[in-house]
Amino acid sequence: MDYTKLGRSGLKVSRVCLGTMTWGKQNTQNDADEQLNYALAQGVNFIDTAEMYPVPPSPDTHGKTENIIGNWLARNKEKRKELVLATKIAGNGLSWVRDGGDISKEAVIAAVDQSLKRLQTDYIDLYQLHWPNRTSPHFAKQWPGMVDIKSVDKSTERAQMHAILEGLDTCVRAGKIRHCGLSNETPWGLSQYLDLAKQYSLPAMVSIQNEFSLVHGKDWPYLIEQCHHEDVAYLPWSPLAGGMLSGKYLGGARPDGSRWTIPQRNGLFRDTQQSQQAVARYQEIAKQQGCSTAQLALAWCNQVQGVTSTIIGATSLAQLQENIAAFELTLSEETLAQIDAVFREYPAPY
Repeated sequence: MDYTKLGRSGLKVSRVCLGTMTWGKQNTQNDADEQLNYALAQGVNFIDTAEMYPVPPSPDTHGKTENIIGNWLARNKEKRKELVLATKIAGNGLSWVRDGGDISKEAVIAAVDQSLKRLQTDYIDLYQLHWPNRTSPHFAKQWPGMVDIKSVDKSTERAQMHAILEGLDTCVRAGKIRHCGLSNETPWGLSQYLDLAKQYSLPAMVSIQNEFSLVHGKDWPYLIEQCHHEDVAYLPWSPLAGGMLSGKYLGGARPDGSRWTIPQRNGLFRDTQQSQQAVARYQEIAKQQGCSTAQLALAWCNQVQGVTSTIIGATSLAQLQENIAAFELTLSEETLAQIDAVFREYPAPY
């Protein structure tokens, strides 16, 4: 397993980050234990979760994934110091989470305490804002006209960000969290947080995790370039596009128990004719390389300049084994050129 630094944090993380959003819905405690034990045995030291998980989110399952991880940590206390444990505070819009309200200074302080309790740990290595208070161009909202940027008042937004940083600072000073990060943010949002942190001597964001894959590359190169020069780790989530880049959904297939058989909060927005065509082409390249389509997609993501650690998830141990093995692959220049040709033909299929 290869390791790299998590932005300006000073922490070393594995190039593979184990995502956990299916634990508590599609996966049981035993499944999670098995995945954690296997991942750690392969050298993975980076675990990502969220108070909102599992997905799709619901009042009945809120916090369940953190509870599952906490149960494992309680039985494996000696492993805690080996891990870089990341979680996230949910943003607005979920009525059962702080009445659907915005992230605020008070919300951060309260949510950190709740996550610590569920995780059964004294500290969180990386505490992230799951999505911003303003509407962000994620989950297929990146198209012109889908986000009203003029409706955002800059001074109000910066005031909210400043207060959030003060809440994070309170938790850092108390030893409850070590570092802070963002998720589903934009270059402007990241730059505002970095500017405010510098101006008021508050914690600087050390990472950002956004959706990024062979069928969703909108952060390259603009946000990723900024991350490189600002020493902010870039963490792709959904590198398999919700499982689509495994090829298992081609032709409208819906394997039993797969994610796309479960109603999704944002619908199956990735399932377009263009996406299907792109995945079929990537599948052909993978066959030539003697690897699975999922492994091709993950190996490509790992080789994108500026990517720090790729967040993967699995609903079975076999999937996890396949996915982690992908990070041992090095795609040749010829293969990368083949991938690039398809990528250029389908740069934004959803």
